[in-house]
Amino acid sequence: MQTVNSREAIEAEQVVRLRGMLETILPANEFYRQKFAHADIGQVDSLEQLRKLPFTTKSELVADQQQHPPFGSDLTFPLERYIRIHQTSGTTGKPLYWLDTDESWQWWAATWKLVFEAAGVRPGDRIYFAFSFGPFIGFWSSWEGARKIGALAISGGGQSTAQRLKSIVDYGATVLVCTPTYALHMASEARKAGIDLAKDSAVTTTIHAGEPGANIPSTKKLIEESWGAKCYDHAGATEVGAFGFECQSQPGAIHVNESEFIAEVIDPNTGAQARPGEKGELVITNLGRIGSPLIRYKTGDLAQPRLQPCPCGRPFILLDGGLLGRADDMIVVRGVNVFPSAIENVLREFTEIEEFRVEIFERAAMKEIKLILEPRSEPSAVEGLGEGVGQRMRERIGLRPEIELVAPGTLPRFDLKAKRFVKL
Repeated sequence: MQTVNSREAIEAEQVVRLRGMLETILPANEFYRQKFAHADIGQVDSLEQLRKLPFTTKSELVADQQQHPPFGSDLTFPLERYIRIHQTSGTTGKPLYWLDTDESWQWWAATWKLVFEAAGVRPGDRIYFAFSFGPFIGFWSSWEGARKIGALAISGGGQSTAQRLKSIVDYGATVLVCTPTYALHMASEARKAGIDLAKDSAVTTTIHAGEPGANIPSTKKLIEESWGAKCYDHAGATEVGAFGFECQSQPGAIHVNESEFIAEVIDPNTGAQARPGEKGELVITNLGRIGSPLIRYKTGDLAQPRLQPCPCGRPFILLDGGLLGRADDMIVVRGVNVFPSAIENVLREFTEIEEFRVEIFERAAMKEIKLILEPRSEPSAVEGLGEGVGQRMRERIGLRPEIELVAPGTLPRFDLKAKRFVKL
């Protein structure tokens, strides 16, 4: 894995890698051999040729695994070459099973090594993984990345939140890796136990993935204040790889690792390329996962690309605000486009709120929003919270939702992807 230093060099290297990948994939990978059977691929010598190929969608991959159980036909090598299996979370349907060869798994680890390096993690750091280590790929690959960077990896698998907090303090962990939701939950539990994480732990860096949040300004601020540490965002997916990272300059955006991924942002309705500054759906082609590749994969994630130079000096594309949510999560309420990230940004500004749930429902054929808020103390002790949230929502988003306050401990907690936004 190498880093190049200009847009022209980046794109030239991407074309070389893409061409070599296609030469290996097309004769052996049944999924892409059939998918591109009628495409005029020829000698790929520009990214424009890539953009003429059809998109790959998750529904295609699900259907392929159903037709060719259990692993589908997006496999370039015999099954004996594969050493790892993981699966997607399945929150939007049947989970996908995904295999990696030893070469692909080494590639995964190298992409995470860059995530760590960009956040200032070095040999000698002690990285705590607050993760169950179940079948979801989650932070398995970051565990491998810790080995690549020479840091001490500490597993939080099979532990309760209280046990994880004790381990973080006792082991002197300097880096925390988990979802942003779980970082806030651990901070909440630490407060209840009388632990001041900013003083009692050695954590100076937190790295988050699995859901949007670590680049939502109010959420990032809350994590940093709770842990006394600098918070970094990361983006990746089971099917795609670890493609996005936040650097120490923290320009309110994440970089795409263009040494290993080709990123496009498109209009989700027309498929046309979005211009810099325009919001659209992120499309990813990975260049090092030859055993189970994805070419022009529609991730379903919303992103807003920026090509201006980053103070860190990396020439990679920036995605403003990280991943902004799912393309199918946006709802229109009384003519207003509403994204979950915008609601979370408002709610995280209220330190009285411990947890929340957003319900979308219809009344008289019109969509409405209801916020269920769980304060840190009894609802009777936070007089005016509902009114304050309603007013702030009206000012920031242009809507005044219904609001219900519930007793502490009412709403569920999450250590993987949070499920706070519910369409009834």
